[in-house]
Amino acid sequence: MDFQSSLFQAAPAGVRDFSGIERMGLTRGAWVDVRRSWLPDADDVFARLVADVPWRAERRQMYDRVVDVPRLLHTYMLGEPLPHPVLEEARDALSDHYRPELGEPFRTAGCCYYRDGRDSVAWHGDTIGRGKTQDTMVAIVSVGDPRKLHLRPRAGGAEAVVVEMGHGDLVVMGGSCQRTWEHAVPKVSSAGPRISVQFRPLNVF
Repeated sequence: MDFQSSLFQAAPAGVRDFSGIERMGLTRGAWVDVRRSWLPDADDVFARLVADVPWRAERRQMYDRVVDVPRLLHTYMLGEPLPHPVLEEARDALSDHYRPELGEPFRTAGCCYYRDGRDSVAWHGDTIGRGKTQDTMVAIVSVGDPRKLHLRPRAGGAEAVVVEMGHGDLVVMGGSCQRTWEHAVPKVSSAGPRISVQFRPLNVF
């Protein structure tokens, strides 16, 4: 693990502070919220996640062969304690803040460990479960080295959007984003380790 926190990063105000959120309206009712330097204790959260999450490697069928998934994974399901108390606070704060739009709390926390620039996630939307037919939200907290989240409309006709996710940043994809847009974290020539924690409502994958 060779990630080092930036000395110039802004100090977070706390997970109950949603001032400074910037919302980007996309097409067909999709949107993305970005709040920089939102998560407190991001260095400690990163270290605890690396050490304490029971990371697993997966292999998946890809056409006529089975390939390694280019990142490590673990999901905390309903009722399972999260590996850092700040993440518990973050989930509760997100549930309270977005409940008027979402109508329900965030329940699960999927974790992805991008070990270096060779780890990635291909174009997809979270459309297994209710996200295929209903508006929903996925709230992403990023810790570690910055990586770029790319978004593009499924139907074409609009420019792709790129959001850099820095250490302690919050990115929320909402509205119709999961079914009308796709997102990806592509490979890069060089990057340090990064962990993404994705908070979701029940039955959104």
